[in-house]
Parts: sequence; C-alpha cells; structure tokens
Amino acid sequence: MVSISTGVVLLRWPLFSAILMFLASTLKIRLRKADYAGLAVICSALGVASACWFATGLLGITMVDIATICNNIKEVMVEVMSQTPPEWPMVLT
Repeated sequence: MVSISTGVVLLRWPLFSAILMFLASTLKIRLRKADYAGLAVICSALGVASACWFATGLLGITMVDIATICNNIKEVMVEVMSQTPPEWPMVLT
C-alpha cells in the first residue's frame, strides 16, 4: 500500500503534464478546424510548455539548474564576444 501511495505521489506532476499535453493537442486540432488560428497557437505554446515541464521533471532538472545553465551560457557568450577582433565583419542591412 505504501509503494502505491509513493508511486502516485511521485507520478502526480509528470502525469498531470502529460494530460496537459494531450488536452492542448486535442484543443489545438479542434480550434484549427473551427478557424481559430490565434487560440490554436496559444494551445500549441501551452503544449510545448507542458512537454518541457514533463521532460525536465523526468530528468530531475530544477529551476536552479536552468538558471545556472543560463548564467553559464551568458558568461561564455560574453567571453567569446570579448575575444573577437574589432574589425570583425558585420553586415547591417
């Protein structure tokens, strides 16, 4: 009984996000058929957000990890841009 309760507690959020992905997909299809393209795009965005939430939950990635990754990317980009030569070709059109 304890293992079933633990499994339900651990699977609650990934299961909820999987249900959200399914509902967003179904709603998007119905909205596209009814010519509500704007609402279909919003549902697509919600589906993608649910899929990302599901994947990060399965991988054990937290918001702290995401913030650390973003800070590292920023530091690397600043370092790379500081080493580019000043006469680096730039096209402004």
